[in-house]
Amino acid sequence: MESTVVRVATGTSEAVHDITAECERFAASAGGDGLLHVFVPHATAGVAILELGSGSDDDLLAALRDLLPADDRWRHAHGSRGHGRSHVMPALVPPYAALPVVDGRLALGTWQSVALVDLNVDNPDRQVRLSFLRG
Repeated sequence: MESTVVRVATGTSEAVHDITAECERFAASAGGDGLLHVFVPHATAGVAILELGSGSDDDLLAALRDLLPADDRWRHAHGSRGHGRSHVMPALVPPYAALPVVDGRLALGTWQSVALVDLNVDNPDRQVRLSFLRG
């Protein structure tokens, strides 16, 4: 298995970050057929496969705000207001994804992208582990 870590600066506001290019580069360097496993080793971030740039990323953040409001209801209550919601989010947007790779290329659908989803405004720096398992 080949593996690498990509660092992503997420900043201080909740965001959806496109990491498709990093995933594509790693899959191409690994070459061949297999599975690319994308994993975020953080308790407050997730990985989503969705269309980006057409408003879907903003829609996802809006849906997460509706489901997980940044208020004082959360028992996990350190950091910024509503920080506990960031710890619940990975149950809805999991911290991993497995993607098929064919001839060194991600086998994504036409409009699919790989995104890091981060609601935690207290942690501006993230890591994403990419692992390639040959078929």
